Amino acid sequence: MQARGAPAAHVRVPDEEVQDHLARLLASKTFQQVDRLKRFARFIADEVLAGRGADLKEYVIGVQVFGREASFDPRTDPIVRVQARRLRARLERYYREEGHADGVVIELPKGGYAPSFRRREGAAPARASLGEAMAGRNTISVRAHADCSAGATLGAFCRGLTDALVHALVQTTRLRVLAPRHGAESPGTRDEGGLVVEGSVRLAQGRAHVTTHLMDGWSGQVLWSSADEVSLTDALDGQERIVSALVERLKPGVLETSGGSTRGSENLAARNLYLQGRYHLNQRTEDGLLKAVEFFERAVVEDTQYSLAYSGLADAYGLLAHYGVLGPADVWARAASSAASAVMLDGVSAEAHTSLAHVHATQDWDWPGAEREFLHAIRLNARYSTAHHWYAMSCLVPMGRLDTALEHMQTAQALDPVSSIISRDLAVIHLYRRDLDSALDQCDHTVELNPYFAAAYVTLGLVQEQRKDFDESVAAFRRAADLAPRSPRTHSALARTYALSDRADQARDALATLQALAASRYVSPFEFGLVYLALGDTDEGVRWLARACDDRCFELLALAVDPRFDDVRRSKAFAAIVAKLRLTAPAGRVRA
Repeated sequence: MQARGAPAAHVRVPDEEVQDHLARLLASKTFQQVDRLKRFARFIADEVLAGRGADLKEYVIGVQVFGREASFDPRTDPIVRVQARRLRARLERYYREEGHADGVVIELPKGGYAPSFRRREGAAPARASLGEAMAGRNTISVRAHADCSAGATLGAFCRGLTDALVHALVQTTRLRVLAPRHGAESPGTRDEGGLVVEGSVRLAQGRAHVTTHLMDGWSGQVLWSSADEVSLTDALDGQERIVSALVERLKPGVLETSGGSTRGSENLAARNLYLQGRYHLNQRTEDGLLKAVEFFERAVVEDTQYSLAYSGLADAYGLLAHYGVLGPADVWARAASSAASAVMLDGVSAEAHTSLAHVHATQDWDWPGAEREFLHAIRLNARYSTAHHWYAMSCLVPMGRLDTALEHMQTAQALDPVSSIISRDLAVIHLYRRDLDSALDQCDHTVELNPYFAAAYVTLGLVQEQRKDFDESVAAFRRAADLAPRSPRTHSALARTYALSDRADQARDALATLQALAASRYVSPFEFGLVYLALGDTDEGVRWLARACDDRCFELLALAVDPRFDDVRRSKAFAAIVAKLRLTAPAGRVRA
């Protein structure tokens, strides 16, 4: 790996300095969405620092890091070699960009899995102001301070400091606070887009030397740092001083709240039914969406003036069409009327205006009108993640504004870092931007977040398909089909990948499964169009897309940017469909 700055390989880098550098590296933007690579890097670095570098073999890493069974055979499963190549590339990218001035360099030599640590000279990076970095953030992750004492004897002190930090942040700020689970894996196992608090504790002459960093979770930049010396005979006082200093530093940027007020229900039963509806809605499964409608309707019965319940109904009806559970014509009226009722009952509700904006976009194809509503919702409550999410996917994507869509998806993820669907749709945006490496990393992150989320595997399959790795694509689609066996989307995706990989017989078998499903439920014409295009029947494929246009299918919203249609863009019939939807392709992004 070539990096700027002269190495000083003869100087041993202290373990504490390596740990601090590793924590900063893993919190960087370069490693933002690659949980498996971060776990890999942390494991092999810790093993080397513990003197066990010689034991780092493929089998050990496969079992300990990547969860392979005891029967794992590295000769037939290349997972470790593949991920090692990705980690080397990621390290090179980090030191070329964000870490170009770092004083420590971690390298993973080819042909082995034991990293090396060396020192180099480098200028300090430019530092953004704390206010700039905190703008728009409402999430802070408290990572346990690393116990760097000999024999790791300061565990109780570190846990106490972490608990004090969490308590103070919850009590004195309006930030969403993410806390580590004591006894869980090391700090940095989560991936956050907001602020991060971490540090280390060392022991010298009976006193604890505590270093605390406040970092930007997106860029990895250190925004503020403190170094404190604490007497272990009065540890509580020392912990309180560290906590107070951090809270004082944060106060100017986070004690203010944003967003308009929304009318809650005084009926506890209605409120509970609404929350259950949102829970099921967020699962994005067929059963979950149907249950969400049931709970929202019961909430409306309990309180007929409850705006949020109507907003939930509008969202649930819309998603039933988007996921192909019901035909768009079956839900249009109910989604639109529910959204209108929500706004009428509470004109300053961000949720209500987001629901109405979504209707304008997905049903009316009124992109300017939808954008006005989405932006109004965001002004009312900039911390409502769904407003940013749906503004990106159902408004900015059709208008071809993928860079802005990416920004709003990243904001949505920072606001709700545990949302499976937001995480998945961030991968979709990367796919539309033809950034396949970032899309693949984001898919990995989503699967880590929720291994049972079928939609994540569908997107993973689409990314692998674009990479021409058809075996991996088929494997991902099969996993999605196992999790959602009646989903037309998975069978359509399988048929398409089989066709593209010259397995026509299997493609037609999957197409037959799709046709059988259509005999008993709604199947979007869009899915048939995808298969026929992959089979080389362009005329039939475009005819099915035209039927999807008549149905006003949600999947068409990305037609101008979806890479699956790059080969058919010259077709006049296809261009006519794009024009009918008033879609816009970003200049220079999508091949003509």
